[in-house]
Amino acid sequence: MSSYIMDLRKIVGHRPLLQVGASVIVEDKNNRILLQLRSDNHCWGYPGGSVELDEEVESAAKRELLEETGLMAHNLELFGVFSGKDLHYIYPNGDEVSNIDIVFLCTNYSGTLTCQKGEVDDLQFFSIENIPDNISPPVRKQIQLWIDRHENKHS
Repeated sequence: MSSYIMDLRKIVGHRPLLQVGASVIVEDKNNRILLQLRSDNHCWGYPGGSVELDEEVESAAKRELLEETGLMAHNLELFGVFSGKDLHYIYPNGDEVSNIDIVFLCTNYSGTLTCQKGEVDDLQFFSIENIPDNISPPVRKQIQLWIDRHENKHS
């Protein structure tokens, strides 16, 4: 969790916060998506996290990808900006957020997959046919859009 959000939590407790996130959908050469098993809710999602004060969104996305997966993004392409009721979420610890998720697509990266201790329990690439059912609620809409775009592109 970002230090900015942690500082706000000291003041507001679990009350809802507007949270801006930078996230990355990593796609490999076999058109599979990288998903991480989150330690907090035990659901699958893509790498991402809160943007710090004065941080560029692209830098935040690259930072979060590296921290959570060990991968370094060499290119980022804007996938979409997502918000609304589908992204309202209450974390297992009771913290409530209304997310604005700025999601990038990355197909050019390097590094060795490494789970961030305390945040990520597993990292795996999944084909469209094998995407797990237990997708983290605030990223379901975005992953479904990735599936839809991928299927339309290859049909």
